[in-house]
Amino acid sequence: MTAVVWHFWIAVPLAASGVLVAIMLIAGYVGTVSRARYPRD
Repeated sequence: MTAVVWHFWIAVPLAASGVLVAIMLIAGYVGTVSRARYPRD
């Protein structure tokens, strides 16, 4: 029983950080591509 509870609570921060990393990667890619396509100067 303790192992099930431990695995559930360790999965929550791991899943949240995985989703956050994926969002940051997508945002970084879109930012890099738009900066290359539409330069400021």
